[in-house]
Amino acid sequence: MEFFTKTPAVRLKSHLNKYLGAADDQLSTRLTRHGDARRTRWLVELVDTNPHVVRLKSCHGRYLTAAADPFLLGMTGHKVLQTLPDNPARDLAIEWQPIRDGFQVKLKAAAGGTYLRATGGTPPWRNTVTHDSACGAADWVVWDVEAVEVAEDEAVVDYWSMVSSFSSVTEEISGLDIGYGFESPMRSPVMTPATPSRWWSMKKNHHQHLSSIGPRMSAIDSFRNSKTVRLKGSHGKYLVAEDDEFSVTQERGGASKSAKWAVEFVESSDTIIRLRSCYGKYLTASNQPFLLGMTGRKVLQTLPPRLDSSVEWEPIRESGAVKLKTRYGHFLRANGGLPPWRNSITHDIPHRTVTRDWILWEVQVVEFLPPPQIVVEKEDCFASDETSPTTSQSSQSASFSRQEWDGSPPKASDGRLIYFQLANEYGGVENESEELCIAFKGFQVSELASRLEDELGIPDLIVCTKSPLNGKLYPLRLHLPPNNATMHVIVLPPSSKGDPSHIILES
Repeated sequence: MEFFTKTPAVRLKSHLNKYLGAADDQLSTRLTRHGDARRTRWLVELVDTNPHVVRLKSCHGRYLTAAADPFLLGMTGHKVLQTLPDNPARDLAIEWQPIRDGFQVKLKAAAGGTYLRATGGTPPWRNTVTHDSACGAADWVVWDVEAVEVAEDEAVVDYWSMVSSFSSVTEEISGLDIGYGFESPMRSPVMTPATPSRWWSMKKNHHQHLSSIGPRMSAIDSFRNSKTVRLKGSHGKYLVAEDDEFSVTQERGGASKSAKWAVEFVESSDTIIRLRSCYGKYLTASNQPFLLGMTGRKVLQTLPPRLDSSVEWEPIRESGAVKLKTRYGHFLRANGGLPPWRNSITHDIPHRTVTRDWILWEVQVVEFLPPPQIVVEKEDCFASDETSPTTSQSSQSASFSRQEWDGSPPKASDGRLIYFQLANEYGGVENESEELCIAFKGFQVSELASRLEDELGIPDLIVCTKSPLNGKLYPLRLHLPPNNATMHVIVLPPSSKGDPSHIILES
């Protein structure tokens, strides 16, 4: 089963050195020697109700099916076809159980216990594919499994046709957790957490679809407000600075400091960046060949006496990911395969479709830049009635003069950052562009309210948050969000009138 859980698509090679292919009539299957043809690629679908079986979908969007029709009347073999059942989730004829046989596999039909068989001999048997028992022809039912990279333009069609083949397509698409980058897993009935390569492929294809129907974010925006980032390649590994302070490689663990890269912008351009490792050295596109006779060149950590174009990278967005381009048109590439290529990093121009994804990177922001220094005008925010002693007293205590921060904004290490605005008694904010900021440690709303009361000198304040949907204010209750996330709140005086058009005081 492990042959199928780590790749989005496979080719199946028989004992005759021929590949299982989907015929152009979109119905039959046959053997072919042309393994590089698209019709020999089968998309892998895992079955969530049975982790021991898979479905294989052809380039025509149809499933490899153990049909009940006999191949020849009077013979035991039955046809293997491409079909598209009305309800694939409940059709056992399209499910196959991989059974390991040494370095090869046998594919057992879930419906009848027969095996996928590559038939040889004279016509009509030559180049045919049937399903039958393994008796008397043990070699004919074993297959070599070859992993296949799915090109982006093909994978988009494959994925959406896969989703649409299920009856719950509306719920499936509406249930997608759409996010930035690749950290938003798609809830599909054919995918499990045990398929990291497939997660990458399906998420990447989904973001490619989104980019064609929605606004496109500039690649440089991924870095603009970032202090440090992590870069995750198509193999699920992170770009890492080795402790020799010279070489660069890939590792699966992204929590170490060596996987964090500080972002610097080039002064003369707002689209070019430098990436500095935890050792204070820059990610560098060197001129040294990775292997003699090969096109790829080494990517190193260096600290040149003068910062030149070799340490400069241009982020380019593609399919929801980012490519990092050198000044000479090469791209930062995460290599795969056998040593010495495995886990290596080079810069190159991709020429082969199967390695085109190797230059795509997911940008994960580790630290954001601190907020800029803010000049805040605290005005008399509360309307006062001169005839009311209580209101007059509140108004007097709430009168502020223009003041500035002391030159250093609060640090996130001192707790979460709380940005707050002073509202009047009707819930209105006179200047929404001006916010105050404090660092706050704690999770209780009552503690935050007490801190704000001390800061402002006003008792019995009400701490609210504004709904992004209807713009109304809702009081905070119980606990603040976890993980010290930055918050924006509205502070109301105790004499708030609670006009329903502006504020809701009941949650």
